[in-house]
Amino acid sequence: MMMLRMIGAVVFACGLAPSAISVADAAPAHFTLSSPAFKDDGVLPLKYAGGTLCGADSRGGNTSPPLAWSNPPAGTKSFAVLMIDPDGRRGLGSVHWLAYGIPAARTGVKEGEGGPAPAPDITEGKNSRGTLGYTGPCGPPVDAPHHYVIDVIALDLAPGSLQGGLDRDALLKAIAGHSLGPTSLVVRYHRTP
Repeated sequence: MMMLRMIGAVVFACGLAPSAISVADAAPAHFTLSSPAFKDDGVLPLKYAGGTLCGADSRGGNTSPPLAWSNPPAGTKSFAVLMIDPDGRRGLGSVHWLAYGIPAARTGVKEGEGGPAPAPDITEGKNSRGTLGYTGPCGPPVDAPHHYVIDVIALDLAPGSLQGGLDRDALLKAIAGHSLGPTSLVVRYHRTP
């Protein structure tokens, strides 16, 4: 009788294992963001920092970084990219990059696509300097390293729905009620003279 109980327990346990595996496999994948140029909470390479617009001592390349995302929410029609320095302007925050209307078929942006000649399927917004496209981090040399938050927001808006040249407040107002979810990275940068 003891042997039958043990066999029954083994059969019962084996019967549960496949269903437990299928439940784990069915868990939805999360919307994620990465960059081949840096890790989350890593240091921003100099290539992506502000150039001479930061001052004569700045050695940055002012090139927008490459980004890659995966597993966007169902119903995504476009993406918006925002790069904000919450430490900038003495804690009031600085906008370094706004790009939106990026088609859902895209899985990222290439290095430099936020620059003066963006890809034709990317709509540029205004940064805190009042110009379109990417402007690399500067940060006063006397400050501690600043934290730059890069968000990619999945939207239910079709590409081309929003006019170009929106600033952060106008963009956030325009996408209110249309966000399907964000994913983000944080990167640090400190300018040394």
